[in-house]
Amino acid sequence: MKAALWYGKKDIRIMNVPEPPSPGMGQVKVKVMWCGICGSDLHEYLAGPIFIPTEKEHPLTGKKAPVILGHEFSGEVVEVGPGVTNIKVGDRVAPDACQVCWECDRCKENRYSLCDKLAFTGLMIDGAFAEYVNVPAYTIYKIPDNMSYETAALIEPLAVGMHAVRRAPLIQGDTAVVLGAGTIGLVTLMCARAAGAREVYTIEMAKARKEYALKAGATVVLDPSEVDVVAKIHELTGGGADVVFECIGNDKTGPLAVELARTAGKVVIVGIFEKASSFHFNSLSFTEKTVTGSLAYYGEFGPAIDLVAGGRIDVEQLITGKITIDDIVEKGFEELINRTEENIKILVRP
Repeated sequence: MKAALWYGKKDIRIMNVPEPPSPGMGQVKVKVMWCGICGSDLHEYLAGPIFIPTEKEHPLTGKKAPVILGHEFSGEVVEVGPGVTNIKVGDRVAPDACQVCWECDRCKENRYSLCDKLAFTGLMIDGAFAEYVNVPAYTIYKIPDNMSYETAALIEPLAVGMHAVRRAPLIQGDTAVVLGAGTIGLVTLMCARAAGAREVYTIEMAKARKEYALKAGATVVLDPSEVDVVAKIHELTGGGADVVFECIGNDKTGPLAVELARTAGKVVIVGIFEKASSFHFNSLSFTEKTVTGSLAYYGEFGPAIDLVAGGRIDVEQLITGKITIDDIVEKGFEELINRTEENIKILVRP
């Protein structure tokens, strides 16, 4: 089968590889319909390895580079392994990306994205930029018959945004700021609105993404190249936002997120950073602001499917391109890098 393998920074190769074998105990084989290019995939392409193991094999999966990328996907179950009773052949599904040990303390608390041996599909084990992929049955979520496979491929990033909103937690009536209007910023914005945020302000420079933010429910979109965003947010909110979500992962935007929050406000760090930030901790101790990390999700996949199925959130509007796997580098990765103004989510059809 054809697949997209990460070999190193700026080195993704489209190759013919063996189809995965019949699934083992507790596994499910999925025929991939669509898989989105994620921001973490871009980070690995531009600056990796970040998550991908290259020296030692991963402790849970035994895998190291090269690895088939791809974790935001939808598909149809074509085979189930021994011990699988909740999934059957023919089920339409959207799997989550977390493969875990179920033995460590965090797994026992069901906070499985914090597993001691966490492995993301498509980063620490072969993923879904391929015709078929084997994944654990516990990652599988069924989707309604009336949900398109394209829409279902957006459930994974939507769950990330929902988890961030819950991590705050954002309370009905809060004011919020979202830094960045890429996929994660936009789904976080949507989830903040669904959770009852009174106002949601977005910080973004790219023209097309500003427009997407307004369509997704942003009250106002501020461009830091045109306005002092800290002064403006403090003016609009009367002293700073109740909750700020950092969804960019830039060394300047982490400290900026803290400045945008009110005293005793909350900051949620969602972005993945390629380099460290410089930060003065008096910004926290003098203001009693709280900074919280947010990684992936645990418990949000099902509710995310329900929100989309119920019409409360429209993620399909974020799809700006559909390509085949042969074009994944030129029309996928390079397109997202070089034409940020025009793209949000590009889906790949294996």
